[in-house]
Order: sequence, then structure tokens, then C-alpha cells
Amino acid sequence: MKHVSPLQPAAETKVKMPTRRALAKQQTRGKVLAAARRLFSEQGYEGATIRDIAAAAGMSTGAVFANFTDKSDLFREIMLTDLAALTEAMREAAGRGRTVEDALLKVFTAGYAFYKTQLPLARAAFSVSWSPDDGPALRNAQGVQEMHQLFTELLEAAVERGELGQEAEVKLRTQMLFDAYLSNFPQAIFQGWSLDALQARARDQIRILLAGARRG
Repeated sequence: MKHVSPLQPAAETKVKMPTRRALAKQQTRGKVLAAARRLFSEQGYEGATIRDIAAAAGMSTGAVFANFTDKSDLFREIMLTDLAALTEAMREAAGRGRTVEDALLKVFTAGYAFYKTQLPLARAAFSVSWSPDDGPALRNAQGVQEMHQLFTELLEAAVERGELGQEAEVKLRTQMLFDAYLSNFPQAIFQGWSLDALQARARDQIRILLAGARRG
């Protein structure tokens, strides 16, 4: 058996570099997604066409279809990317909460603030999420499941601290909190509610939903 000195450097692991073609494809996808995000944000889902997106990206419609099946495929990827960024922002906000109510309010507010600056995109996401074709994929996306998990973690931590009772029905309250969070988007998107107004409504919703779970 060949002896290997402990001072002998280990063999370098070969890292497979992406090919020039793969890099070009990645850059094309990036340009298409950036253009699509801008047009969806400005014109909404229905207003932005594949032809417009291709022109904004400086390429042909064929190049777009070479990377994405259709407009809904493009939009879905943007939404999934946003959901990942949103859940990260929500977790960071939750970490600043002093109590379970405060943490939940910060989570809700982070979600509203995330979309407040891009209302046409939020309006498109809201409408698409309830469409029979593309809705289920968005509603069951990993980012949505992670939001549910965050609510669950906050409630379970509150139970462990004694802030909420052991019979808090965490699973049910998680769903109710998530539904309450979503219920305020029509006011934000279609009625122009300010962030302060949304926050005040969310504060009342959270207080009511947790009232029966508090330790007496």
C-alpha cells in the first residue's frame, strides 16, 4: 500500500467550468427576466406581451421561447424569485420582534412593503395566483410554504415561552394568519391603502386571532 505523507498536498478537485454556450444562455435568460419584470411592473400581466418583452430585452421572440415556454412560465419564475427574497425579508423582520404579536406584525408589514413599490406586479401576482391554470403552482410554491413555516415557528416559540397557551392550535392559527395577511392585498393593490393603514389593520387582525390563544 502506497504511503501518503501528511504533508503531501491533496489532489485538487477539478471544478467543471460552464461552457461558453451555457454562459450565453444564462445571460439571455437574465436579460429576458429583467425586461419581463420591468414590463410586468409597468403594464401588469395582461399588458405585457412576449413581443414587447423580447424587444425590451433586445432580442427576438424566438430567443425568448428558446428559454421559456410561454408568458406564464416567465411570470412564474419572476414570482418564485420574489417569493424567495420576500421570505428572507420576512424572517429578518421577525427576528426584530419583541413579542409574538410584534414579530407577526413586522412580518406582515415586510410583505406589504415589498410589493408597495411595484403595485402593477403585485396586482398581476394576485390575479394570476387565483387563475385555474397557473394559480395552484404559485399558491403551493416553496416560498409560500416557507411563509407558513415562519408563522408556525413564531407561534410555537411563543408557546414555549409561555406567551401563548399549550392549546394554541398552532396549525389552524397559522392558516388563519396567512389568510389574514393575504386578505389585505386588495386594499393595497386596488384601493391604494398606505403602509400605515395596512399596518393598523394587520395589528387588529393579529390581536384578534391570538386573543383566544393567550394564557389566561
